Amino acid sequence: MITPDQLEFEERAAAARDAAKYHSPRAIFQAMLLLIPAILLSTTGQLFLKMGMNQVPDFAFTPDAVLAALPSIVFNPLIWIGFAGFIGGTVFWLGVISRAPLSLAYPVLAMSYFVVVLEAWLFLGEQVTLQKIIGVAVIVGGVILVGLSEQRKS
Repeated sequence: MITPDQLEFEERAAAARDAAKYHSPRAIFQAMLLLIPAILLSTTGQLFLKMGMNQVPDFAFTPDAVLAALPSIVFNPLIWIGFAGFIGGTVFWLGVISRAPLSLAYPVLAMSYFVVVLEAWLFLGEQVTLQKIIGVAVIVGGVILVGLSEQRKS
C-alpha cells in the first residue's frame, strides 16, 4: 500500500522531471513564440470589440441603458469576431504559461501595448503622440530587461 507521504514524494519527483523538460532554454523559447499569435489575436480581438462598441449608440453603465443596448451588442458581428479573437489569444496564452515561467511570459505579453497602439493608429485613426511613443518604448525596454535577466539565470 502506498502511503500519502510516498505518493507526495513521487508526485514531487515527477513534477521536477516535467519542470526540467519544460524549462530548458529551447522549450522556453518555443513557448515564447506562442506569444506572437496570443498577442495578435488578443489585440485584434480588442480592436474588433472597440469597433463593434462604436456602433452601439449611447452605451452607459446603468441598468436601463445596458438592457437597451444589449440587443445591439449581442447581434453585432464585430463584437462576436472580437470575442473569438480574444478567446483564441487566451488559448495560445494558456499554452505559453503552461511551458514558460510566468515571470518571463507576463512581461513579454506587455508587448501587446505596442501592437494596440499600432492597430489603433492604423485601423481606428487614433493619434500616436510622442508621449505614447515614449511610453511604449519604456515598456519595450522593460521587456528586454526581463528577457535578459531570464537568460542570465539559465
